[in-house]
Amino acid sequence: MNVQIVAVSTAESSQLTTKQDPSPPCRLKWVPTSTDHIVDAEKHLLSLVKTGYKTEQVDIGSGPSGSKIKWFRSSSNEPRYINTVTFDSSQDFPTIVLIHGYGASQGFFFRNFDTLASKFQVIAIDLLGWGGSSRPDFTCKSTEETEAWFIDSFEEWRKAKNLTNFILLGHSFGGYVASKYSLKHPEHVKHLILAGPAGFANESEHSSEQFAKFKSSWKGAVADHIWECNFTPQKLIRGLGPWGRNIVQKYTGNRFGSYSQGDPLTEEESKLLTEYFYHTLAAKASGELCLKYIFSLGAFARKPLLESASEWKVPTTFIYGFVDWMDYQGAELARKEMKVPCDIIRVPQAGHYVFIDNPSGFHEAVLYACHKYISPRSSEVPLFPQGLTAV
Repeated sequence: MNVQIVAVSTAESSQLTTKQDPSPPCRLKWVPTSTDHIVDAEKHLLSLVKTGYKTEQVDIGSGPSGSKIKWFRSSSNEPRYINTVTFDSSQDFPTIVLIHGYGASQGFFFRNFDTLASKFQVIAIDLLGWGGSSRPDFTCKSTEETEAWFIDSFEEWRKAKNLTNFILLGHSFGGYVASKYSLKHPEHVKHLILAGPAGFANESEHSSEQFAKFKSSWKGAVADHIWECNFTPQKLIRGLGPWGRNIVQKYTGNRFGSYSQGDPLTEEESKLLTEYFYHTLAAKASGELCLKYIFSLGAFARKPLLESASEWKVPTTFIYGFVDWMDYQGAELARKEMKVPCDIIRVPQAGHYVFIDNPSGFHEAVLYACHKYISPRSSEVPLFPQGLTAV
């Protein structure tokens, strides 16, 4: 059974048609959320975007033929689909696909869609098990299976969309997925942009003395045990029931408002992002359960991308906020091993969410990285954007 949502939106109006089973009234549930709430929250957040768009649930089938790892293993008969948002733009523009980070969803790029759509054909997705995508039972039991869950489902999505020769941009955990995908399927990606990517640092070389001391203490032992039990932040939000929204609201208000490193959210932006963030966090656990299989305590990759740097086949641009907690030095080490062009750009007045903190700086970095795709007939190399830092 194929389930599809199609929506077209402009700044003035937005329409949505959906076919799906009705959910029980959320006011009667301990965790007041549903698929309908995610869809509505996404629509409301994207009302901030002036560019028209369409939303579709792309059927990825039951799994790739011959695959040892099948992400659809589940006792349910739910459809398997990837929530996809495509923005109106010229067919002559290069295609860029955006992948969100851990705990986020495609709507987090709401401050970027208008500018990017003026130069690219922009497609943003929710990874399998996140946001508005289907949420199969997560049955992976190893790092290899977990990586396959995301890489293979993304490849099936690419086939369904008939895409190739595109620019792939991933943030944080999405950068990890984008990197692993590009290592396996480099023939489809012409440029890789990694915004504050996770997975390049390894614990043995990048762990601080303070963290090592903490990990060897009884508190560290407890924290490590909780991590290995796969206790995710989302479980806390669900456990708090109707009070979980307050935690999300406080985090959003602080991280992107009071303690923002750059351009704080407006009151309306904060309200709409909070609602969207809450419903995507509180929904059924699925993709989030990748956490302990991909990373160890401290967000160190169990299979660091640094170890695969010599196998890189796709030109790459790293983008970091000046105060990103992801260390850009991991990218420096990777660049030394890469045999393809690689740039590292740091954006001022920005933290880990560089594209929210300093949208204009982020856009300048992306446009600089992709200048030869935007203007393929021009032989001139543009000046490096003022205010940004090349490493």
